[in-house]
Amino acid sequence: MAAALALVAIYSCDNDDMNIGQSLTSENDKLQVTTTSYDVATRTILADSVLAQSSDCYFGRVRDPQTGADVTSEFTTQFHLLEHIYISPEEKILSRSEGRAAADSCDIILYIQAPSTQDDSLTAMKMRATELSKPLEEGRRYYSNFNPTQAGFLRDGGIKRNVVFSYADLTETDSARTSDTYQPAIKVTLNQPYTAADGTVYDNYGTYILRQYYDHPERFSNSYTFAHTVCPGFLFEITDGLGFHSRVSDIGLRIFYTLQGDTSVVSGRLVLAGTREVLQTTYVHNDQASLERMAKETQHTYLKTPAGLFTEVTLPVAQIKQSHEGDSLLAAKITFQRLNNQSSDSRMFSIPQMLLLVQKDSLKSFFENGKVPDNVTSYYTSYNYPQTNLYQNTNTYTFNNLSSLITTLWQQRVKGMAADPNWEQHHPDWNKMVLVPVASTKSSSGSGIVGIQHDMSLTSTRLVGGPDNPNEPIRISIVYAKFK
Repeated sequence: MAAALALVAIYSCDNDDMNIGQSLTSENDKLQVTTTSYDVATRTILADSVLAQSSDCYFGRVRDPQTGADVTSEFTTQFHLLEHIYISPEEKILSRSEGRAAADSCDIILYIQAPSTQDDSLTAMKMRATELSKPLEEGRRYYSNFNPTQAGFLRDGGIKRNVVFSYADLTETDSARTSDTYQPAIKVTLNQPYTAADGTVYDNYGTYILRQYYDHPERFSNSYTFAHTVCPGFLFEITDGLGFHSRVSDIGLRIFYTLQGDTSVVSGRLVLAGTREVLQTTYVHNDQASLERMAKETQHTYLKTPAGLFTEVTLPVAQIKQSHEGDSLLAAKITFQRLNNQSSDSRMFSIPQMLLLVQKDSLKSFFENGKVPDNVTSYYTSYNYPQTNLYQNTNTYTFNNLSSLITTLWQQRVKGMAADPNWEQHHPDWNKMVLVPVASTKSSSGSGIVGIQHDMSLTSTRLVGGPDNPNEPIRISIVYAKFK
């Protein structure tokens, strides 16, 4: 079997269809290796909504040049407490209000990455930050179509701050914005008088947080208690403007105060972060009619995010196995060719960089259960950029060895048919997979993937395929082996 294993290794690395099976074996091996290929059917399907609990928040509104429809991303966040939070004793706080400690100022800061290529850095946008009346609960799965406003999560009479912003913040000096350490950010000031749920009025939101800490330290024992007793979180919405969309890389609720140090007056600061340790959700507004029109196109298929379009892949498992029941399936490779954009518009969405191939029946549970690709029933691959004179099959997504998947699907069918002659009718998606654009989280050492989430950035591409594909058919290349 050494020759067969060598063949699998070469097959997985080479981008050409293999015709060298016989050359790797000798008469002494007594192993016959053959290669063939089968057509693969694809079509576009609607994502509808996707699990929106992830470590990445996106914010903004743009017009998709491909459809002419607007895409809006908004989000909610709670705030994370460090295990041993510390604020100086109240008597050392020099800022006072009604004889008690008070905050000098308070704000929420949203650090943003560079906007997408279709965005103008000077585009004026309007947003609103609204206090939640209750926290989004742990244990519930929130999808991208979850609307906190309609669900009754906003607090009547709570904080509601409107902010005008642009990516290039012209209120900052040129020297500050060109500094190597500068991070573009949206700042929401919370310095106005604040009325708590119990009716108590504080001179600003920061003072409310400080007083809660001094009067009820038990409420700061962990992030869960803090969200349920002090700060349920905030919703951030786009209220006007078009042409900005960015990942929010960091979020901070910042309280500033002045205190008496051992030898001098010093400035103090408490920062609570919106991080992956607490619940964050993204709410996506898509034009459903535009997506439905695209899904009906039959001469190609689409991948589109956020929460847009996926490509369904029907694998010819029965053909692959039934005609070679006595053979071993050594390798199975499939390549999806990307079609270049028909428009040169610089505002076109970017190309999806990573794809997950997962069983259609397991699409939701894969993300809900926090799974990672196992190379048995789920796989991932990266986009192969076009290159000259280096490799063939670039501008593609290639899955090099799906043999375990083919075998697993066939075994499921055999077992199912043995128990129920109508099993296929009851399980019409048994051999269907879905291509899904994803983002990954790597281990701290960078040695492997520890998390997979839906890609919530702006991406879009067409793939060769579809029911009326005018190009070369998509084919899955197979390597069989059997002993003579």
